[in-house]
Amino acid sequence: MYYKLSGFTQKLTGVSDTTAYRPQGLKPGVPAEPPAMVFAAPTKFASEAGTAEYMGVNRVPDLQRIFQTSDSVPVHLKRGVPDKLLYRTTMALTLGGIAYCLVALYIAAQPNKK
Repeated sequence: MYYKLSGFTQKLTGVSDTTAYRPQGLKPGVPAEPPAMVFAAPTKFASEAGTAEYMGVNRVPDLQRIFQTSDSVPVHLKRGVPDKLLYRTTMALTLGGIAYCLVALYIAAQPNKK
């Protein structure tokens, strides 16, 4: 005997083997026709596609020059004032979060005064 959970009564009910192996009324099926091929469209060569248009100037060589200089400055501070501001803000928020957690733990550790 096979059992299945009834969605209406929320109890186990006896069912046939085909119903028990196909939950929620799902039935195995074969698609009527095969799906379309993904690469069925003809391909174009790079010379046929035309020129590529970029959103802006390639900044990679400039950034490589900045980040690869050996001037004893950490890599996360190489770009100057914006990096220093971001770093200091992150550190301040981290220390503030640690202080808030310690205060919350101290308050939670105090017994109730009733």
